[in-house]
Amino acid sequence: MTKTDTLSPTTALTTRETTPLFQLFRQGGTVVALIVLIAFFTIMRPEVFLSFGNVRNIFEQIAILTIIAVGQTVVMVVGDFDLSVGTNATLSGATAAALMIGGTPVPLAILAGLCVGILVGMVNGFLVAVLKLSAFVATLATMTTVGGLAFIVTSGTTLYGMPEGFFSLGQGRPLGIPMPIFFAVAAAIILWLVLRFTTLGRRWYAVGGNAEVARLSGVNVQWTRFLAFVVAGLASAIGGIILVSRLGSASSASANNYMMLAVAAVFLGMTILKSGQANIGGTLVGVGIIGVMSNGLNIIGVNTYIQQVLTGLIIIAAVTLSALKARDT
Repeated sequence: MTKTDTLSPTTALTTRETTPLFQLFRQGGTVVALIVLIAFFTIMRPEVFLSFGNVRNIFEQIAILTIIAVGQTVVMVVGDFDLSVGTNATLSGATAAALMIGGTPVPLAILAGLCVGILVGMVNGFLVAVLKLSAFVATLATMTTVGGLAFIVTSGTTLYGMPEGFFSLGQGRPLGIPMPIFFAVAAAIILWLVLRFTTLGRRWYAVGGNAEVARLSGVNVQWTRFLAFVVAGLASAIGGIILVSRLGSASSASANNYMMLAVAAVFLGMTILKSGQANIGGTLVGVGIIGVMSNGLNIIGVNTYIQQVLTGLIIIAAVTLSALKARDT
């Protein structure tokens, strides 16, 4: 009597998931997406998209997002997220601008702006790590409060008239390379080194993997999570101040949109690792996707509203892929 071999639904699914194409999509879909976007826009506008000037523009456009996103990455490494990074960047930049307009020396005004960002991060860290509030609720409240403070600092208007020396931070071009790119590279390298090679970085990953196990292993979970929010606050402040320098002005909502873009970039980056963890390298790829898409759509004449729809779809896709990775680990 012979036995007929049949494939159960589970076996069929497993077989399908082991195909090279499926594995390529699951393990490297984000990188593939970036390559496909570059190829698509190159074909659409070959004389423009890969020109030196446009490539430099893309890097300059994503520099501030990179700074804010790598700070967001640290918070998401510990299993939280910070909804206030955009308004924090706005308030920090506006504070520095208002002080400079009022006659405060540039270095002191910048220091004050950085302190504002750190203070917001400390408040978030206290609410989430010490009081154990939901990161979503706590940072949503902070986002609203900080956004209101930005309106107060700017009086709801656009601030102009900062000293000329301040503009070198965002508009300088040593060796023909925009200054924001140097700041972005420095921020990414520093936080990558911290996450990869320091005890603090290992503790951040340990808390994000399993906070209770980390606590039993001797990690001060509260302090570790608190520091993650402080880092995000500092990164937001740096990004906001550089943005004000680059634009030559400060408004009450100049950096607010960076929050959603930063979250999207980190979620996209989480799909690169098999573990589905947030990581600096993946975040940079995510930032690259957002920057290439925005620049390419502008070049081919797609309006801003459609770009917002596409950004939302990217976030949905990134979250879905991250959830699938987390389920498989």
